[in-house]
Amino acid sequence: MKLVFLADIHGNANALEAVLKDIEKRKVDKVFVLGDICYRGLEPQRSLDLVRELNTEVIKGNADEWVVRGVQQGEVPVQALESMNKERNWTFSQLDKESIDYLQSLPSDLKVELEGVRIHAYHATPHSLFDVVPPDEPEETLIKTQMAQEADLYVYAHIHKPYIRYINGKGVINTGSVGLPFDGLNKASYAMVEINGNSYQTSIVRVEYDVKVVIDQFRISSHPNKERLIKLLQDATV
Repeated sequence: MKLVFLADIHGNANALEAVLKDIEKRKVDKVFVLGDICYRGLEPQRSLDLVRELNTEVIKGNADEWVVRGVQQGEVPVQALESMNKERNWTFSQLDKESIDYLQSLPSDLKVELEGVRIHAYHATPHSLFDVVPPDEPEETLIKTQMAQEADLYVYAHIHKPYIRYINGKGVINTGSVGLPFDGLNKASYAMVEINGNSYQTSIVRVEYDVKVVIDQFRISSHPNKERLIKLLQDATV
């Protein structure tokens, strides 16, 4: 059985389409979406529509929460608060009411058990949509922040930097980002778990898409922070 965990689409529907085509070719059995669907990119509505068409389990990310109620003080650097709320307001204006209600209703985590493999998935940590847990955290920190509940695999998103680590016989996986990777490689990223009887295999998949097309769309758009997003797309790093 092949499972895919993807996240951090950030309104980049072109990247999401490329990922979904790649997933289809691999004959994946189930896709799970770990949040941050709409905010930042040019196509929030189309991105959300593509996710909903999967008819699968979806959880909320911090950016989904922001779309619903705005970015609040203390959640981002003070100097970025105004510009990020301008982006949020622009994103909100592109979505219909049903989409806003959908984002608001999303759960914060999901638990899956297939063929005896237990998976706990969430956006940032089991207790927060906002905490940042980078790839090089000490094992003790990962155990405390990511492995609070009993499982075999822990899958999260949020940091836009994919990785896989094993600690005390249990796996911690970050999906990376579909629409806005920050690891220096501007290719969409998702995580795959393949379960076969008593064994399983974990991997990170990178998918090429035409980043230049998205950048050109930004240049002619009314997006309030387009120069920043163009740079993020070009450099694939913050």
